[in-house]
Amino acid sequence: MLNTNLRTVLLNCLLIFLAGAVVSCASDPTKTNQSEKTTAMPTDPHSAARPQEAVVAHEHLQLQVDFDKKVITGIATLTVQNPSKGKKLLLDTRNLAIDAVFLETDGAKTDFTLGANQPFIGQALEINISEAEKQTVIIHYRTTDGADALQWLSPEQTAGKKHPFMFTQGQAILSRTWFPCQDSPGIRFTWSADVTVPKDLEAIMSAEKRTADSSAGKYHFEMTKPVPAYLVALSAGNLAFKAIDDRTGVFAEPEMLDRSVYEFADMGKMVAAAEKLYGAYRWGRYDVLVLPPSFPFGGMENPCVTFATPTILAGDRSLVSLIAHELAHSWSGNLVTNATWDDFWLNEGFTVYFERRIMESLEGKEYADMLAVIGYQDLQGTLEEFKNDTAASCLKLHLQGKDPDDGMNDIAYEKGYLLLCSLEKQVGREKWDSFLKKYFDDHAFHSTTTEDFLVYLETELLKPNQISLDASGAKNWIYKPGLPEGVVAPVSVRFQIAGELAASFSAGGQLDRNKTNGWSSHEWLHFLRSLPATLTANQMTVLDKEFAFTRSRNSEILFEWLSISVTHKYLPAYDALENFLVHTGRRKFVLPLYKKLVGTLEGKDFARRIFLKAKSNYHSVTRQSVEGLFSQG
Repeated sequence: MLNTNLRTVLLNCLLIFLAGAVVSCASDPTKTNQSEKTTAMPTDPHSAARPQEAVVAHEHLQLQVDFDKKVITGIATLTVQNPSKGKKLLLDTRNLAIDAVFLETDGAKTDFTLGANQPFIGQALEINISEAEKQTVIIHYRTTDGADALQWLSPEQTAGKKHPFMFTQGQAILSRTWFPCQDSPGIRFTWSADVTVPKDLEAIMSAEKRTADSSAGKYHFEMTKPVPAYLVALSAGNLAFKAIDDRTGVFAEPEMLDRSVYEFADMGKMVAAAEKLYGAYRWGRYDVLVLPPSFPFGGMENPCVTFATPTILAGDRSLVSLIAHELAHSWSGNLVTNATWDDFWLNEGFTVYFERRIMESLEGKEYADMLAVIGYQDLQGTLEEFKNDTAASCLKLHLQGKDPDDGMNDIAYEKGYLLLCSLEKQVGREKWDSFLKKYFDDHAFHSTTTEDFLVYLETELLKPNQISLDASGAKNWIYKPGLPEGVVAPVSVRFQIAGELAASFSAGGQLDRNKTNGWSSHEWLHFLRSLPATLTANQMTVLDKEFAFTRSRNSEILFEWLSISVTHKYLPAYDALENFLVHTGRRKFVLPLYKKLVGTLEGKDFARRIFLKAKSNYHSVTRQSVEGLFSQG
C-alpha cells in the first residue's frame, strides 16, 4: 500500500508541476491541445501548499481532547516527500498555536514562520526542512477559540443531557483550524491517529480501522487510502453503536440509537444497490454517526462514517435519500475528488445523480422523479437569487479571493445533476452507466478537474458514439450561467394530486383529507410549495387545524410550513419557529428562515432576539452565515 500511495503522490506532484492558470467562468479552457488537457492541474488559490516542491504523504496525529478548556492539544508527525530537494515545507493553518517543530533526521528543533493572516484562508506555516527526498516533520500545536472546524457542546445541548460532545466539520477549508495540513482537495495523503478523550466518552474518526481501550479513553485510527484533508473528521461524546448488517451500522447517543437504527434500516440495501450500479464499495465499513442537532449540514461524507443531522429522523424513513446521497459520495467525492473548489460540481452533481439512481433502484422511478422535481424547484430559487451575479450560476466556478463556502449551493448539486441527465439521454442509460463506472475506476483515489473530465468524456463516451463535445452541450452547461435553452423541467406523476389539492384549496375549495392518505414527505412538500402567496389568515388556520403542520415532527415539512408562516405572518406558528431556530443548526433550514425574517423591521428584531439565544447552538458555518445577514444593513 505504501508503494501505491507513493506512486499516487508523485503522479499528483507531476500533474501540479505542469499547472495551468485557474480559469474563470466565462472562459473555455477545453480549447487547449489534448496533451495540455490531460495533464494540466490548477494551483489551489485556497491553499499555501506547494506540493510540486514538498508534499505530505502521510500524517499521524496524537490528540488530547480537553473538554474543560475546549482545546485539542496535538502532535502532528508528517511524512514528507521532497522531490525538488528544496528546503521549505508549506502547510495551511488558521488560528492554530504552533509551539515547536522538529526534524526527525536529527531530533532538533527547526525554524518556522507563520505568514500574514488572510481572511478565511489563515496563515501559511513555512517550515525549514532538509534536502532529503523523504523525511519526517514533527509539529507540536494547540487549537484555539478560532478553530472554526470544532464545535464543543455542553451536556445540556445533547440528547442525554449528561455528557459533553465535540465534532469537527472540515469542508471546505476548515481542517486547517484543528490540525496543520496541506488543506487542498487536490492533495491526498494517508493518515493515522491516537486520540485520548475522557474515559466516559467514545471517540470516532473517519478511518477504516479503529481500536479502542475505552476504559482508558484511548483510541487508535488508521486510514490507509489517500484522502484530502477535508475528509479527516473526529467526534467524541457519549456514543453507542448498533449494527444493521455485517458492514453497516449506526453510532448515536444512546437516547437516539433505536430511532436512528429504525430510520436507517435499509443502509445495507443502499450499499448493495450502489455497488450494482457503479462498482465495489472500497472503504470497508459504511456507518453513520448521528450528531446533535447543531450539525450545520444534512450530512458530511466522511469516509467510512457519514456524519449526519438528526433532522432526518422523521420516524417513517421518508428522508433517508440523504443517506443515499452521503453513501454515493463514497464514489463521487471521496474516491474521485474535485481538484479545487472551483470544480465542486464534480463532487456534488455526480452525487445527486448517483443518489437518485440508488433511490430509483430501491423505491422505483416515480419516487426518484419526486426527488428530481423538488431539486429542480430548489435550483430555480437559487437561480433567482443569483440573477444579478450570473457567474455564480456557472458550474465551473472562479472562487479566488472568495470563501469556497460561497460556492456550495444548489448550482453544483442540481445543475450538475441535470447536465449528467442530459448526457445519459444522449447515449442511453446502458452506455452511460458503463462510462460512469469506468470513470470511477480510472480515477480512483485521485483528484480531477472539470477540464480533465471533459477530455475523458469526449474520449471515452462521446467520440465512440459519434457525438462531438460541442454537440453534447456539456461546455455550455459548465461555462455559461443559468440553464441552457430548451431544458425540460422534470415532472412527477405522484405530485399531480398534491398540486391539484393545493390549487383547489387556494381557490376556496374544501380540503379532502382522503386524498392525502399515504403521502410521502415529498408530496407534502410539493403541496406546501404549491400554495400561493395570497393565502388568507383563515386559510392558514384551516390548514394548520387540519394537518397540524405547526406540530410536525418532520423537519422538512415543518421548515416549509414555518417559511410560509413567516411570509403570511401567521403568529400561531411563531413559538414553533423560535423553538426550531434555537434547537436546529442545519444551515439549509436556519438561513432561509432568518432571511425571511430580516426582510421587515419587526421580523429583524425578532430574528436578532432569537439569534442571541440560538447562536451558541450553531456551528461556525451556520453562525457566520446568519451574522452575514445582520451585517447587510
